[in-house]
Amino acid sequence: MTHIIQLLPAFLLVFLRLTAFFVSAPIFSTRSIPTTYKIGLSFFLALIAFPMVKAGAPIPVDWHYVYLAIKEVLVGLILGFIGTLLLSAIQIAGSFIDMMLGLAIASVFDPMTGTQSPLMGNFKYMLTILFILSVNGHHLLIEGVLSSYHVVPLDRWISGFGNGSLSAFLMQKFSYMFMSGLLLAAPMISSMFVIDVALGIVAKTVPQMNIFVVGMPAKIIAGFLILIIVFPGYFFVMTRLLEVLFSSMAQMIAIMGERQ
Repeated sequence: MTHIIQLLPAFLLVFLRLTAFFVSAPIFSTRSIPTTYKIGLSFFLALIAFPMVKAGAPIPVDWHYVYLAIKEVLVGLILGFIGTLLLSAIQIAGSFIDMMLGLAIASVFDPMTGTQSPLMGNFKYMLTILFILSVNGHHLLIEGVLSSYHVVPLDRWISGFGNGSLSAFLMQKFSYMFMSGLLLAAPMISSMFVIDVALGIVAKTVPQMNIFVVGMPAKIIAGFLILIIVFPGYFFVMTRLLEVLFSSMAQMIAIMGERQ
């Protein structure tokens, strides 16, 4: 019994990191998953991962323990935030597409994130979640946070804050999110630009035609036809985005685990 009480502080630190990760990670952080399920999953994963966690010495419960608890929450939130940040590129691409198609005003409430999201962004995000689940990407996310215990131990503070490498890496991935969103929407944006130029030429050559009445349905129909044509290549781009997601998690763990 005494041995279990001595192991309880370390177990709570493991539990804190996993809980913080499921609060911010893609798929697991959606509001459609009840909070009790997230806490239960974190608890049972902590039970599984705890025998693999190695601490340099017994962790005393004092003021230093508070800093360690804050560190565990930060590690979990940052690792989950990286995945959510990169998958936000899909919402950015959907916003660009909706703006070009004239559907930006028809934003819908996304129950998974609890915010207003574009129609095409919401549609592509759902497909992305299904794609991640079909290739067992959620298992890789869990494997990533479990592997962080070997690089970022429980009894040591994380690295990267003092030299700015952690913030620089986050800013790099933040810019990569916008670049990926623009690349995902590039075929639709370029096609819609050509259609806008064509409609402008028609408006000048045939002034009798009311371009405002004809143009909007024509853009929507042409946009959906182009979307059907370029849609098969979307999953190839998503494969690359997922590779960057998992490699970014590994790089973030390496930055936080560097010896100072």
